[in-house]
Amino acid sequence: MKKNLLFVMPSLSAGGGEKSLVNLLSQVDYNSYNVDLLLFHKNGIFLNLLPKQVNVIEPLGDYTTFKYPLNHAVRKFIKKNKFHLALGRLIFALKNRAIKDTSRAEQYTWKYQSRSINVLEKEYDAAIGYLEKSAIYFVVDKVKSKRKIGWIHTNYTNSGMDGYFDQPYFNQLNQIVTVSEECARSLNENFKGIDDKVKVIYNIVSPTLIHQLADNPIKDSLSAGPNETSLITIARLSYEKGIDIAIRACEKLVNKGYKIKWHVLGEGNERDRLEEMIRKKGLEDHFILLGLRENPYPYVKMGDIYIQPSRYEGKSIAIDEAKILHKPIIVTNYETAKDQITNEINGLIVDMTEKGLSEGIERLIQKQDLKRSLINNLSNEQLGTENEINKLYEII
Repeated sequence: MKKNLLFVMPSLSAGGGEKSLVNLLSQVDYNSYNVDLLLFHKNGIFLNLLPKQVNVIEPLGDYTTFKYPLNHAVRKFIKKNKFHLALGRLIFALKNRAIKDTSRAEQYTWKYQSRSINVLEKEYDAAIGYLEKSAIYFVVDKVKSKRKIGWIHTNYTNSGMDGYFDQPYFNQLNQIVTVSEECARSLNENFKGIDDKVKVIYNIVSPTLIHQLADNPIKDSLSAGPNETSLITIARLSYEKGIDIAIRACEKLVNKGYKIKWHVLGEGNERDRLEEMIRKKGLEDHFILLGLRENPYPYVKMGDIYIQPSRYEGKSIAIDEAKILHKPIIVTNYETAKDQITNEINGLIVDMTEKGLSEGIERLIQKQDLKRSLINNLSNEQLGTENEINKLYEII
């Protein structure tokens, strides 16, 4: 008899966790498992990449109304005499405005959001909150399941999340999965009594699929001119991804006379600030925010160097993908960088400053022998992680 699995995610918008889930679901044995995927918001660029066997569902109850803009939601709740939900929606909005840290805001507003959500009627063999915060809280509070699993995609120490809030939720999970040894160490340092629950399952990446998708045509022209270097970054436009560091590094290189075209694929809440920064530095022709692209692989393939300028990462799926495409890679020295890059063997790890980043890029532009060495070493690595799905089968 097939087992029933539930995965929970906020949405399938662009992000490493979202892409990781789609990759994982593409490897599931659907002869053995029925899979439901609950999305708080049924949207995102990865939605049409889901395997056809996945049944997408949404929260039960009044959550559809709760998602409306504040005034609209409150009016509808009052009209239905659901005053407690109207009050909850108002408090939810006020707290999100008042709490500056978005991670803590999501934690502290969960109880108001959850009032609008009913417990799912179906019972599962395993329920997996595939992203930290709300997805895990939903699994604990709103799902009937024999096993409950939480998935953490980031280094908890640097995440901005409140461990005191998460501890009681983590206590109720049967297993906590994370994506690297460094992330596992961080969890064990931040939480008591969870050591036996923590398991590392690497992000699933398929070299065959990535190479196939990398050959698809793209609508943007990335052609580098004479002596021009094409740099590629895939990242959310948010503080932790360090795009501001990249812009300042680009300015240093341009001021030194290098011909740089740096394309960033991603979207986020810092777009306006970053665009203003690019404009003030006169880098409009050198640093381009392309926005979201459903298939980023042709862009990475066409670039000369892949750059990850992050302040922190869990385990970057974009780096794994750049490695599969044999791109010279430069990453900043965030805590988990060494989980994926061995300095000067399959990439460069540089200081988390515009000076460190610009000097690393300059080295790869000038030292073609180093660049070729990195490419050659990457071509000899075994980079597929499809077998990681077996670790999931073990814990469910």
